[in-house]
Amino acid sequence: MTDHIPNNEQKHVVIGAGPAGRATATHLKNLDHEVVLISRSGSGPTLHGVERLAVNATDAQALVRAVDGADAMYNCINPTSYARWATEWPPIHAALMHTAQVTGAVLVTLSNLYMYGPQRDASPMTPESLEDPQDDKGRIRARMDRETLRAHQDGTLRAVVVRASDFVGPGIGENGHGTRNVPAIAHGRRAYILGSADQPHSWTDIDDVAATLATVATSPETHGLVWFAPTNPPVTQRELANQIAAVLEVPEPSISKLPLGLMKVMGIVSPLIREISSIAYQFKGPWVIDSAATTQALGVYPTDWTSVVRRSARGNVE
Repeated sequence: MTDHIPNNEQKHVVIGAGPAGRATATHLKNLDHEVVLISRSGSGPTLHGVERLAVNATDAQALVRAVDGADAMYNCINPTSYARWATEWPPIHAALMHTAQVTGAVLVTLSNLYMYGPQRDASPMTPESLEDPQDDKGRIRARMDRETLRAHQDGTLRAVVVRASDFVGPGIGENGHGTRNVPAIAHGRRAYILGSADQPHSWTDIDDVAATLATVATSPETHGLVWFAPTNPPVTQRELANQIAAVLEVPEPSISKLPLGLMKVMGIVSPLIREISSIAYQFKGPWVIDSAATTQALGVYPTDWTSVVRRSARGNVE
């Protein structure tokens, strides 16, 4: 740590410059930390006070150089396509683990819920819920989280995992099932959804994800565990679409389901569509999480839902 850095300032390196990475970098900078945001190109929207670096996350030596001296490193990266997870995740995961071990920085992983299977009853998911991945994406994520936490228990590195449901908030756009229809709703067009319009679904605000990542990074008592990012009570896809329309002061949209049968046929020739079809179960039935343990332990609360919807609507209109 250099002399000009205040005593309360730490160095944090965020790996991955998508919506989650940018939100996390911004949150950390607002806490007066030194923040480095890493991506393959090093380009993207300017974030005040955040240094950007171009680093290939599979290059362990380059990653070590970038993270050296940091208190925490954040895995907010995602491969370029669902269809490439099986080939792109392993070298990234290996480089992240190696870097955390060599530098001593806490490896804070932003994970998802793909390792959980369809909900069989009305009980919401918790971090302790039985893992039952339905496809390779879930198995890959489960294995990565498991290996990371096992390395923490072994004393090889320091690590903590945060899982979140589908993102909402500004700047998510087509990357989120809850926000990709915002432009269509704004212009009075039909909204197309995956699965059922009327099943309860948990949506996690991107800024609440960032706040949780930053909190666990500097809370040693949370390390070695899985935490759910604070998330509001569930809302159906129809309710969310109608709430977005209300914010934008446009009529409630007509809603149509994406034809899963056709998607399966198209998946024969399109790996991306095949991968999207494989997570349709998350929208065909209830998909609800209970994040109360995180709020109770960390004092991090979900953002007021009215504010979440307003920011999601106004921050994703093209």
